[in-house]
Amino acid sequence: MMERNGNTDAALRRLDEIFRNCALCPRACGVDRTAGERGSCGVGPVPLVTSAGPHFGEEPELVGHGGSGTIFFGGCNLHCLFCQNADISQRATGRPAGPEELARLMLTLERNGCQNVNLVTPTHLTPPLVRAARLARGMGLRVPLVWNCGGYESREVIELLDGLVEIYMPDFKYGPDAPAGELSGAPDYFEKCSEVFQEMHRQVGVLETDDRGVARRGLLIRHLVLPGGLADSRGVLRFIAELSPESYVNIMDQYRPCHRAGELGGLNRRPTQDELGEVRGYARGLGLHRGF
Repeated sequence: MMERNGNTDAALRRLDEIFRNCALCPRACGVDRTAGERGSCGVGPVPLVTSAGPHFGEEPELVGHGGSGTIFFGGCNLHCLFCQNADISQRATGRPAGPEELARLMLTLERNGCQNVNLVTPTHLTPPLVRAARLARGMGLRVPLVWNCGGYESREVIELLDGLVEIYMPDFKYGPDAPAGELSGAPDYFEKCSEVFQEMHRQVGVLETDDRGVARRGLLIRHLVLPGGLADSRGVLRFIAELSPESYVNIMDQYRPCHRAGELGGLNRRPTQDELGEVRGYARGLGLHRGF
């Protein structure tokens, strides 16, 4: 059977080139990550693992009976004022782990009954994570690989993952009218995110589950509702509905002020039930019906 991009040596060579003049995300810092230089993400060449194990707080389709096998990584290519994991994402903490150790960790998660291997905040670590996943597959890993990212991705990098990732689980944080520059330091967020979502959808399609209701392949989208409509949720949902009315979108209600939320007016409170209901009602009006 012909290998697809994410499984080829050529794809890995290209990722290494990108790593040496880092453009793994749209920030394109240009630093040589392989030489230990750090870009906007705050991380050098080696992944920093902050925790790993079965997680039962993810979407039911990921959890199943054995939990989602999450591996959390330090650092992040986004700088959200309201980040709920700022202690690990904005401070780049964690234990260094190379591809061989990560491959063994993936296999351990599977042996412990996890339904998938869920890579949390992987964008800035793509080359070593691809190496780890390829090693794990060669050692017998069979569960799906989940790319759990912030949505601010390079289209070329996502194209190079084709054939390696079974489940993409990106955030879709902001619509075109949201102040993404102020909120996350990414003024081009919607432009880049919408390009990448089209590529993810092309690769894996809408979310598919097995006869147990456990996800095996597809695109699972998350959108966090912000107070006062700051995320431009309508713009996000319109794009998702145009992608496919069968798209799975988790419209999340867990926003709370934290990290540096006090720096931007309007972020100092939780969304009201009316605000949440309006967003979900708008989604239903667009024909979306999966995941919320």
